[in-house]
Amino acid sequence: MKGNTGLNEGSYIDAHLHVDLYAPEERESLLNGAFHNGIAAVVAVSMHLDSCKINREIAARHPGRVIPAYGFHPEQHLPGEGQLQELVQWIRERHQAEEVFAIGEVGLPYYSRMEAREAGVDFDESPYLLALDQFAALAAELDRPVVLHAVYEDGDKACDILEKHGVRRAHFHWFKGSEATLERMRAAGYFLSVTPDVLYEEEIRQMVSAYPIELMMTETDGPWPFEGPFAGQITKPAMVRDVAMAIASLKDLPAGEAASILLHNARDFYS
Repeated sequence: MKGNTGLNEGSYIDAHLHVDLYAPEERESLLNGAFHNGIAAVVAVSMHLDSCKINREIAARHPGRVIPAYGFHPEQHLPGEGQLQELVQWIRERHQAEEVFAIGEVGLPYYSRMEAREAGVDFDESPYLLALDQFAALAAELDRPVVLHAVYEDGDKACDILEKHGVRRAHFHWFKGSEATLERMRAAGYFLSVTPDVLYEEEIRQMVSAYPIELMMTETDGPWPFEGPFAGQITKPAMVRDVAMAIASLKDLPAGEAASILLHNARDFYS
């Protein structure tokens, strides 16, 4: 990855945050509050080209603290081929300028596909597979980390594409899936990140118990809202403190040791 992130001091990293989806007047206070309360950095993932441009501007105001990721979120209608290529070219220009960034959020539309199935509507997944193939090829070519939205059986499809292109640094955010898929990800050295629902979702707690902490990061996916002890709260990066503590408990590790491992993982992956 070109450039130096220069990540600042702090004990935690929110490795998946949609900064641009917060109201414009909320973004700076959200970030400054996080940085003043133990958050070393956030990874700002993008939805589409306009989102990428906003996150680039935000990152420029917070060098070393906001690491932008550029891509196209799969849970929406794909743009035309011309628009997709415009995005790819824009990402190439950022690389040529030796800017700091990752590729993401990219992946496959599991939830959209399930909604279509429940409604009895046909859903053509092939364009999304082709788009992910393009982004994986780009990540491999530019040697950039890639942030993935690929859950359940889509995890194996994503692994097939990553392996095809020899992608080394893959980060599956808020992953859910089978033991077999998790083992495949572990063998490949792929990372996953854990959200605040680890405090109350048994499926996530079992996954965290099984997956090595050395391949784990913390995230919020804000502004997505959470339940349990976070019900009714605005999602903020500082919630990853609770995530790290829950991981420590599930791994039977001292809280400080777990936090240190998780911080190192994110720093190393993104820098």
